[in-house]
Amino acid sequence: MTYLPHTEEDISEMLQVIGASSLDELFSGVPEDCRMAGGLKLPGPVTEWELNDMMAALAKTMAVAPEYKVFLGAGSYHHYIPATISYLLGRSEFSTSYTPYQPEISQGTLQAVFEYQTFVSLLLGMDVANASLYDGASALAEGLLMAARVNGLKKVALSSLIHPSYRQVVRTYLQPAGFEIIELPHTPEGRTELAGLKSLEGLGAVAVQSPNFVGCMEDLAAAADLAHSTGALLVASFTEPLAFGLYRSPGSLGADICCGEGQSFGIAQSYGGPGLGMFACLKRYVRSMPGRLVGRTEDRDGKPGFVLTLATREQHIRREKATSNICTNSGLCAVTAAMYMASLGGSGLRELARLNYDKSEYLKNELRKAGFGIPFSAPTFNEFVVELPAGSQAVYHRLLDRKMVAGLPLCSFYPGMDDRYLLCVTETRTKMDMDELVSRLKADYPVA
Repeated sequence: MTYLPHTEEDISEMLQVIGASSLDELFSGVPEDCRMAGGLKLPGPVTEWELNDMMAALAKTMAVAPEYKVFLGAGSYHHYIPATISYLLGRSEFSTSYTPYQPEISQGTLQAVFEYQTFVSLLLGMDVANASLYDGASALAEGLLMAARVNGLKKVALSSLIHPSYRQVVRTYLQPAGFEIIELPHTPEGRTELAGLKSLEGLGAVAVQSPNFVGCMEDLAAAADLAHSTGALLVASFTEPLAFGLYRSPGSLGADICCGEGQSFGIAQSYGGPGLGMFACLKRYVRSMPGRLVGRTEDRDGKPGFVLTLATREQHIRREKATSNICTNSGLCAVTAAMYMASLGGSGLRELARLNYDKSEYLKNELRKAGFGIPFSAPTFNEFVVELPAGSQAVYHRLLDRKMVAGLPLCSFYPGMDDRYLLCVTETRTKMDMDELVSRLKADYPVA
């Protein structure tokens, strides 16, 4: 394909139309230290094998997981991916399929999405799930918009223990639309303070994440009761769906809408993406749900078939009645998650979830025995917060130099948590890895 860049005349004409005198003026809103001065410094043309050597040399400079012992989660989790996943995804039926717009000619894709919806509904304990959204953050924002469509109220209560990036996306979605956002504080045990909900009037939705950003399991049943007593819907968010292999599902605890990130289910971290937005709700709200929904039916001969049952984006006939501007689903990621859940099965998910929990508890207890603080007492899954003595940032960077990522510093997200770190342990971390982390921390803090 020939690439035809804009000529100087084209650029000048476009700038004139929008009222800018130059490209520098056009991008003046971007800080100078975020802009690149000059052109790209690219090497000259090389042969294919020379390019392969260059890329291999570049790859050796990257800080990749096999070289580092990483105790980092916070919304993106390193799990083993069964070999069946990469093999099946390599098949052209899956890797080249596109979102079906004419369902009758896309039966394989539709059936795969239908299976995904079924698995998600079972996992989250909800009546119906859609064909997926873009990621967990946009799914939460869409969930709150959906709650407003259901009850017509534009006031939402947002837990401060929801992932900070998710909360920012929610503000980006909701504030321009005139929503009032109330942030709920957290308790000393690491859960959302829900008592204040009783005094809020005109509340349309309450959003709580479980496990929350500091790793603690929320009391979703209590949150559901309080939300419903005010006439609001409970929107249950999550970043680690594997937790529901061990803990009760949000739907069974009273959630009305459940949404979050599905990256843990067979999707590699890939330096930040792609992700998978899981979304499910009670059946009575299905016509207010964003995205698209695949259904199973029968033709006039009684043969089963799959159809695009609901597709509520604005480009369709619904126009101003559309429930979302989500124009597609994360198709390949959704199929990946379906393959992952099918490969493990119910018992496999329970065993894997238990392994994550047990390993996390082992590290938590070893750190506690070594004299380090575990500030939050609420139950956790595979993440928890450890409190280190003053001056921990220097120790954290020394561990980085030794190729060990000792969790996520929480000081950037919560005032007063300067020496608290969010640690994550999945099945990929060994007992030797965890013992090494504890011993190195003890060596840096001999008085601990």
